[in-house]
This record gives sequence, structure tokens and C-alpha cells, in this order.
Amino acid sequence: MYVCICNGVTDRQILEVAEAGCDSVAEMTMRTGAGSSCGSCLGLVAEMIEEVRARRALPIPVLAEAA
Repeated sequence: MYVCICNGVTDRQILEVAEAGCDSVAEMTMRTGAGSSCGSCLGLVAEMIEEVRARRALPIPVLAEAA
């Protein structure tokens, strides 16, 4: 799905960049161009970044058991 229609940025692109470590809307705009035209997608971009950040923060029980 397109998140930023103005610049043709998809949800997959946003998620890939967020999973690679991008954790701010400003950085996402610099990397993908999302939000650099009209800005109406910036709220959704921020939500998607936060979702990825929350997933990364979840503890992985298997790793705790392995240690």
C-alpha cells in the first residue's frame, strides 16, 4: 500500500527502513522522501516507526534461556 502517494513510498519501504534502525520521522523523510511534499502521511509514518520500535523492544524469551 502507498503511504506517501506524492513520492510513491510504500508501507514495505517504510517498514524496511524502520527495521534497519531508522527511528525518527525526519530520518525516514531523508531516506525515503515520505512526507517531503505535502506532509499528510507523516502521522502514519510516525505510527509505523513506533510499531517497529515496539516490536524491537519486546523481550525474546529464547535468548534469555540461552544465556
